[in-house]
Amino acid sequence: MPFVAIAYLIFLAAPVLLLFVGSFGEVWSGTLLPSGFTWRWYQEVAGDPSFRRAFTTSLKIVTTTCILNILIGLPLAYAIHAGARGGVRLAARIVTLMPIAVPELVLAFGFILVFSSDALPWLGSFWLLAAGHLVLTLPYTVTALVADMDQLGLAEYEHAAATLGASFPARMWDVTLPQLHTSLLSCMLTVAALSIGEFQLSNLVSGFLSRTYPVVLLQAFYGATGFACAATVVLLGLAMIASLTSGLTARVTGRRKVGAGA
Repeated sequence: MPFVAIAYLIFLAAPVLLLFVGSFGEVWSGTLLPSGFTWRWYQEVAGDPSFRRAFTTSLKIVTTTCILNILIGLPLAYAIHAGARGGVRLAARIVTLMPIAVPELVLAFGFILVFSSDALPWLGSFWLLAAGHLVLTLPYTVTALVADMDQLGLAEYEHAAATLGASFPARMWDVTLPQLHTSLLSCMLTVAALSIGEFQLSNLVSGFLSRTYPVVLLQAFYGATGFACAATVVLLGLAMIASLTSGLTARVTGRRKVGAGA
């Protein structure tokens, strides 16, 4: 078993390590490892106008997706937690999780069919791309928030506040949001990690001026290998930072849950 685990870790890590090594290689053609050492590829990525524009677009999409997840995901999670019971609650969660079960390619083709019509000519727009990222990431936000609301015993805190005469807006502002601020931060970091690396839907839905970083990255592999490796390492670095931060935040949230349960 340890040998299998080690072999699996090597299988996962080897491509990433090769990309990292290749991003500093001067020449890489027909050999297992590149030859030479250079920083040139990172400088070219930073100076490439298309990559700068795509990087900016990705940051805007990630920011917009996180904001929409808060504005839509939090009320939806609260409604499921507070209002839905039994079969209704189960049905609501199944509907919420459907975008995860449906392949991204199917969702993208659905967007193309609906939003390339004369009535809704929005294909290629920034907001349609942001809506697509919202559809793909919203299930993670809602599922995590509902679970945190249940485990933190949010209903008990709200009931206690209500018996003291607190109105619904007051309970939401003084009880619900303070209890969930760490959970919301963890959810948004997870959403950011998913959104920054999303490719399939973005590749089919985005327009020329709204192409995200992964979409432009695909084109780099038709050119210089070192340039493509450097561009990929930048994307991996962003995703890893968001994932690690999300994991640390989730760990803090888990400790809070244990404390609340005690």
